[in-house]
Amino acid sequence: MASRAYWKGQLRIALVSIPVEIYAATKSGAQISFRQIHEPSGKRIKYEKTVPGIGPVDRDEIIKGFEYEKDSYVLLDQDEIDAVKLESKKTLLLTQFVDATDIDVLYYEKPYYVVPADELAEEAYVVLRDALRKTKKVGVGQLAVRGQEHVVSLKPCGNGMVLETLRYADEVKKAHGYFEGLGDIKPDKELQTLAEKLIEDKTAAFDPGEYHDRYVDALKALIAKKRKSGGKKILEDVEEGAEAGGNVIDLMAALKKSVDGDGAGKKRKSK
Repeated sequence: MASRAYWKGQLRIALVSIPVEIYAATKSGAQISFRQIHEPSGKRIKYEKTVPGIGPVDRDEIIKGFEYEKDSYVLLDQDEIDAVKLESKKTLLLTQFVDATDIDVLYYEKPYYVVPADELAEEAYVVLRDALRKTKKVGVGQLAVRGQEHVVSLKPCGNGMVLETLRYADEVKKAHGYFEGLGDIKPDKELQTLAEKLIEDKTAAFDPGEYHDRYVDALKALIAKKRKSGGKKILEDVEEGAEAGGNVIDLMAALKKSVDGDGAGKKRKSK
């Protein structure tokens, strides 16, 4: 396997241990990276690590410190941090199994592929995968990697399994303050029916290949125009949206137009 394993260790359930390797399931998209430039000279701005009263310092003179009170630090070497003992540093212990719907979408963070480390681990791996699929359950445990311990979930995915890191409860904001009062609104029944019809007409199988980052494409086009113009300032046309307060539109007419419009009443082909 060409990519480097994100983590290697034992996947354990009770007394059963399965040697596994974990690999990142996602990659960065085509992003446009900008540098900060000193306009008069056209040269790139650089940053140096400095100490007040001392000036620039070498990288090998820098260690980590925890500020326990103002300007007072506990200094830690990397080997001291690495020596912290956590069972989950070498073992992913599944402590419970839950229904997939029990985990709110807000808690999911990042997916990883989990693969058996060798041929001897394959049978036990497949047994666990199929058991999770048959029971429609998701395994939950904790995993320590790269200086941080994560809550994780494990679920079947095709012929294999996917692990997803989860956010801790204190990392997720409570929603009640944002949606307060919405439960008291009683929408018009005809509006509701039209909205449901519009959703039904637009329903199709999800194909991620149909989507791409249009903002990145537009930036690439702008950069090409800028180079071609020799640095001349270019302001792209901006589409004017609804005016402020455009909420006061005829929602009924807009929904009817959407449902009756060209192609709106035809379902997209499922792939």
